Amino acid sequence: MYDLRLTAEQLEFRDTLKDFVEREIKPLALHPARLEPFEKPLLRDQLDQASQMGLRALAMSEDCGGAGADTLTACIVLEELAAGDVDLAVVLGQTAMLGQALDQLMTDGQRKRFLTEFAADHQYHLAFAGRDADSNIGWCYHRALAEEPDIEPTAVRKGDGWIINGSVSFVSNAPIARLFAVQVRTDPKKTGLNGMSTLLVLRDTPGLTVSGTVPAIDPTGERIRWHHGTGAAMAFKDCKVPADNLLGKEGQSPFAGGAHAARGAVQRAAINIGVARAAYEAALDYAKLRWQGGRHIIEHQAIGMKLADAAVKLEVARNMVWKAAWVADHPQAVAERSVSDLPLHVIARTFAAEVLHRATLETAECFGAMAVMRDMPLQKYVHDTLVLMHYADNDSAAMLQIAEAVAGYQRPLAA
Repeated sequence: MYDLRLTAEQLEFRDTLKDFVEREIKPLALHPARLEPFEKPLLRDQLDQASQMGLRALAMSEDCGGAGADTLTACIVLEELAAGDVDLAVVLGQTAMLGQALDQLMTDGQRKRFLTEFAADHQYHLAFAGRDADSNIGWCYHRALAEEPDIEPTAVRKGDGWIINGSVSFVSNAPIARLFAVQVRTDPKKTGLNGMSTLLVLRDTPGLTVSGTVPAIDPTGERIRWHHGTGAAMAFKDCKVPADNLLGKEGQSPFAGGAHAARGAVQRAAINIGVARAAYEAALDYAKLRWQGGRHIIEHQAIGMKLADAAVKLEVARNMVWKAAWVADHPQAVAERSVSDLPLHVIARTFAAEVLHRATLETAECFGAMAVMRDMPLQKYVHDTLVLMHYADNDSAAMLQIAEAVAGYQRPLAA
């Protein structure tokens, strides 16, 4: 049964994170000296603090040191984190989501080799490296701005291992990740999603090179931080990994074709809600403080309507995201015809992206000319929601998934 009443555990998660964000994250994330430059280094100390709270392993099973949280709980946590700093939310969301997937897909031997160390070290993060945009697990939406084109990673079996060659121009979490799930082509005779495999590669593996963090602005001055979190390019040159680092079956990558996509999409939408909510709360506080025309500006109808419109958009977007999160954890509800068989995670993601960017623009207008000042937070919130609106899984092709569901038609995949 779909129930909007949060459990005591979910309420505790939310309240604890909200307090942590207010005390430890916002004072640093919103300091004028950090807001003004385009470069905004990752808040590593706060990332470590959040990791020590168990947020890296939030969705992993308790047997692997996690909290066993469902998708709805993950959305609640990520919204609170994003209300403080979107980059922290993206980094921890990537690690937590990939950690859950690895927990489910690894063999017992692989869990012992990799996840034991992961659980013991709060600075141990995860990343997904691959060229297949349909995987929707790498949170990589910077690729179009890469200076160097991708060279599809390939792997050939040699002796007791795999030899990987190729490159990926942008990998979310790459600068801080210790373990990579690398999607490679192991059958050159096949194209598209067929013939893809996933290999587990440790950061210190010979032949693996991780470049420096992608800058906010390139030397030509054209790139202005079109990514969240932290990311870098990766290159593989005769990189050898053991044969038993294969995740799943050869030629059948568990991430190809959108596996685990629903959870990832709704969690990204939850991050979007957090950013827009932070903008709304900042505008609400300012409107109660700013005095003009003999009264606080919130009492003026024009400002009141903007704030009311933003509040409505936030509430509706959150309801859609929570419903999609619940369905992601209860797929039987679709089979039982309790909910629509449309791709609710796509609906939630695309709806939230567009609506919340408009809501953030509305809140920025409450500040007047102050909204565009670089040492004020509203200009950052507007930019952050704009980036989220142009996410790789939120382009026009995403809407085609809904259209295909409505029409009962699916585009054929490459053979």
